[in-house]
Amino acid sequence: MKRAKNVFFKNLIAGVLALAFLAGTANAWWNDEWTLRKKITLDTTEKGLAIADSAGTVPLLIRLHEGNFKFDMAKEDGSDLRFIAADDKTLLTYHIEKWDSLMGEAFVWVKIPDVKPGAQITFWLYYGNGGPKAVKTDDAKGTYDKDTALVFHFAEHGTPATDASGSAITAQNVGVSVDGSMIGSGLKLDGKAAIVIPSAPALFWTEGGDMTWSAWVKPMAAQSNAVIYIRREGKKAVIIGEDKGVFYVEVTSADGATRRSAAGAAVAVNSWHHLAVTAAKGRMALYLDGAPYATVDAALPGMNSSSMIGGDVEAGSSDAAAADAGFQGEIDELEISKTARQPAYIKFAAASQGGDNAAGGLVFSEEEQTTTWFSGGYFGVIIKNLSVDGWVVIGILAMMACISWYVMVTKVGYLNEVSKGNAFFLKEWKHIATDLTVLDDPDADASKNMGASAGKSDQRTMRRAPLYHIYHSGVEEIRHRVAAEKCGEGRKGLSGRSIQAIRATLDGRLVRETQRINSKIVLLTICISGGPFLGLLGTVVGVMITFAAVAAAGEVNVNAIAPGIAAALLATVAGLAVAIPSLFGYNYILTRVKETTSDMHVFIDEFVTRMAEFYRE
Repeated sequence: MKRAKNVFFKNLIAGVLALAFLAGTANAWWNDEWTLRKKITLDTTEKGLAIADSAGTVPLLIRLHEGNFKFDMAKEDGSDLRFIAADDKTLLTYHIEKWDSLMGEAFVWVKIPDVKPGAQITFWLYYGNGGPKAVKTDDAKGTYDKDTALVFHFAEHGTPATDASGSAITAQNVGVSVDGSMIGSGLKLDGKAAIVIPSAPALFWTEGGDMTWSAWVKPMAAQSNAVIYIRREGKKAVIIGEDKGVFYVEVTSADGATRRSAAGAAVAVNSWHHLAVTAAKGRMALYLDGAPYATVDAALPGMNSSSMIGGDVEAGSSDAAAADAGFQGEIDELEISKTARQPAYIKFAAASQGGDNAAGGLVFSEEEQTTTWFSGGYFGVIIKNLSVDGWVVIGILAMMACISWYVMVTKVGYLNEVSKGNAFFLKEWKHIATDLTVLDDPDADASKNMGASAGKSDQRTMRRAPLYHIYHSGVEEIRHRVAAEKCGEGRKGLSGRSIQAIRATLDGRLVRETQRINSKIVLLTICISGGPFLGLLGTVVGVMITFAAVAAAGEVNVNAIAPGIAAALLATVAGLAVAIPSLFGYNYILTRVKETTSDMHVFIDEFVTRMAEFYRE
């Protein structure tokens, strides 16, 4: 019996652990301290970004708004944001360009490794952790690769633009910031004063080397030869500009020779476009909105000078003729790299940054919430509003619940063992012919020869049964009294008074066995009767505290009252949760105890009857 019970509990524990493992595998959660997560899918198939080649490692723009993100569940500064790869283990590097929880708008850049064509790349956005461990971990430098030399988000207001790639480059003068640009804030260019980018080791260009320049631009007028970006050093120069709606790149070599890209299709004013220029292998290519636009057979001049955005003249210059050549419009998200980016990289940047998330190949799933009892949902609200007295009452009730379940489990196991032992005993009791003491013989072989058929294992089970204990007490009395009352011719006999004395002994043993069977059952009655009253006490005290708080506040607010009352009622629920299982278990155990007690009464009557027959006076 004991071995079978151990096997049962081992199998039960193994099953529970297996289910827990499967559940954890199916619903893996990176960190339980983060209560919300959202799956984001980057689609590079024909239905999404439709890139034809590998784009490599890229910075991906995530636009968050009230339609796809619950700002009220995140920290005010977004410091609890975490981006996790599809394996739900690997942290992805990111940084926040803009976070406005009040307006419900945020722009976040996430580093996505190894972007391939025709794939659906999934990752997770975790948030909803108001604890002290949720500190800001965004890393602007780590979001970009080693070939990125400069990134201006133009998110500053009243201060010069600052590099986000880690090259520590800051513009020399302040531009005019404008909200509602292509990606958050942008820079407004009036065509008169340029923004100067100082020279830096990261921006050094080697003669005939590689380079990529990209930005979002919005022409406000159809100008002639308007300079968007320019870099000069002596006679050498590189100009990226716009001529009556046509974008161009113009290169002047050290010998003064100037080459300009062929004219492409003109664009409309007041419209945003992604403009990119690459230099590699003696040729410069121009891309518009991720597609090839124009080329020029000219190598990149070697330069280490400063450069300018929006014109060829610095602020405060008196060169009015040059000032007229400045670009009039807006610019946003300027990026300069030390390598010639692949066409797939440029197309990815243009497609993923332009418009909304859907146009950029991003699909947001619904929020998922941790399925623990103590976070989120109605139960989470109740737990958060539970007062100290409520916790005390629920703690006491939890102890009572553990005690009641312990009593029920152990008592049912004991009764099962008792029933099995009684069954073995009654089976052997039927085989006794002339000697009532045969079952008490320690020698199993001798018992078999004398009418008993129980083996050693069955005898061990049988000797733990209450019926055997009563039988054993009776046998001891019989042996004692038969030895004192010998009949003629060696026969054994008992007087009527001896039989009555033995009956009294059996009744006494019956009382002790009944007490053993009924032991600890009183704890169940305490849980049944005391659990609901303790819960009610916790509820009453909780309601009193809630109304006292309302009285102290001096105003009635249902939103303040409801959580407190709901939390107070949790104590009553806990009391009923203790009492109801205990009541069911008590009734079941009581029925089993009555059956066992009845078996003992019947056996005593039968034992006394047979004893009177076998040991006649």
